[in-house]
Amino acid sequence: MNYSVVRFMIFKVIELIGILMLLPFLVAIIYRENMAATVFLGMLIGCIVVGAVGSHFRPKKITLYAKEGFVVTALSWIIISLFGALPFVLTGTIPSYVDAVFETISGFTTTGASILNGVDGMLKSVQFWRTFSHWIGGMGVLVFMMAVMPLVDGNGMHIMRAESPGPSVGKIVPKLKDTARTLYIIYFGITLVEIICLWISGLDLYAAMTITFSTVGTGGFAITNSGIGGYSTLTQAIIIVFMAICGVNFSVYYYIITKRFRDAWHCDEMKWYFVTMFGSATLIAINVYRAGLLPTPYLSFHHALFAVTSIMTTTGFGTEDFNLWPEFSRTLLVTLTMIGACAGSTGGGFKFSRLIIILRTIKNELTFIIHPKSIKKVYMDGRAVEGTTVKSVSAYLGIYVVIYVISFLIVSLDGFDFETSFTAVAATLNNVGPGLNMVGPMGNYSQFSVLSKVVLMFDMLAGRLELLPILILLSPQTYKRK
Repeated sequence: MNYSVVRFMIFKVIELIGILMLLPFLVAIIYRENMAATVFLGMLIGCIVVGAVGSHFRPKKITLYAKEGFVVTALSWIIISLFGALPFVLTGTIPSYVDAVFETISGFTTTGASILNGVDGMLKSVQFWRTFSHWIGGMGVLVFMMAVMPLVDGNGMHIMRAESPGPSVGKIVPKLKDTARTLYIIYFGITLVEIICLWISGLDLYAAMTITFSTVGTGGFAITNSGIGGYSTLTQAIIIVFMAICGVNFSVYYYIITKRFRDAWHCDEMKWYFVTMFGSATLIAINVYRAGLLPTPYLSFHHALFAVTSIMTTTGFGTEDFNLWPEFSRTLLVTLTMIGACAGSTGGGFKFSRLIIILRTIKNELTFIIHPKSIKKVYMDGRAVEGTTVKSVSAYLGIYVVIYVISFLIVSLDGFDFETSFTAVAATLNNVGPGLNMVGPMGNYSQFSVLSKVVLMFDMLAGRLELLPILILLSPQTYKRK
């Protein structure tokens, strides 16, 4: 383990936290929130000084290999969450540090699970920081650093592999730094377009920005107690579009920008993603309308599509309390919670790419049993999937199930009903946010014990970082010399 490069990167992350505090500090100045401005200014100066001093002595060798890359990634997300929680405590918004860390981890991992009973009356600057954390975590903290800072000498792919969602990560342009920069340019462009669209729809600039941060980051923190349900149908439709857009692999947008339309069209994952989205929304709309819960077919489809898109992209916004919908609709939404969005997007979950690989592997295995001499490969996007990728997907599924079962057993010690405990783990491990019953769209996670909150925080981090970085960080094997 190259501890010097780990130290250097961690202090750089602390320095980045300070820089990011500049925006909520400016918001506090604009809205004349003097106490909050003092807190954010103190955090800004403190983090920059600590980070700059700690990273002043640059290691002679800054090459990151797989082990260091995964450890740096996991530690960075923990550190940024621990520091990012301080403004909530210091401003008195969330007095309990454990609860503040829960809220912050939920923000950076774009989960959207909250311990707050209400957000009306919250300081504008603190509310801004809360939603801005979604935008920061959406594309990745270290990917952002790679885009703007020349930090590592080669092998930065290990950082991108650890932080970017999906079974495999590749470069869309020859240089990895240029790949990170290209992704962030697309990300920033989508953000800017949604802010303009929401502003045109009637929202003020502050609301347009904060809701966009939650939408583009697929996080789901709302800025009012009524959530998205209090906005117009037009505003909700705009949010649906941008949630769906941000659940697609960002490589597709690069192909479109560079006029490689054939590559974009041949994305199998994107096709499954949209077919599942509109198919599920249609089934739920029929189910809800027949139950008499919504007055017209149009409103039934509108709210069903919003709920499906929100759950599939793991955003977690809500316009209706789907906890009151018929059992079929609730069950289908929980199933979509497990699947999630596309690889290479800002969404969480198991990912459609993994699901496709597993289903096609099962199909090939059945064919092999019937025709033992046949040789079948798994194909995606018209290309054969490498055997190592198929193996890693199978391993990921196994690890996912083990973590889910253990987490569910520990959370169940709190004595809440089955649906609450089961969907709380599903919603945090898949970075969705809302579940059913106590943790439904109108509920929160405040009543869980400290032990359960710690477990759910672990699940949020593990789910956002694709399980392995957190497990490697905690493994004693990581720190052995041989």
